[in-house]
Amino acid sequence: MLDPKILEDIGAKMSALLANSPVKDVERNAKAMMSGLLGKFDLVTREEFDIQAQVLARTREKLKALEARVDALEKARSGQ
Repeated sequence: MLDPKILEDIGAKMSALLANSPVKDVERNAKAMMSGLLGKFDLVTREEFDIQAQVLARTREKLKALEARVDALEKARSGQ
């Protein structure tokens, strides 16, 4: 997965390089091209990823508890 800091560093370096060149349109075109390419990826923020990881962890815990409960009920039922 691409690190946003790396992309920011690349953008900053490109800006610094192009600021000294007479071709200002290249910077604008490069940014538009990168935005277009990154827009095609199905990316989420780190915060969204962490939230979904927490939801998944809680869901797994609930599933384990429910499986244990079903097992106990089945044992109790078969013991009658």
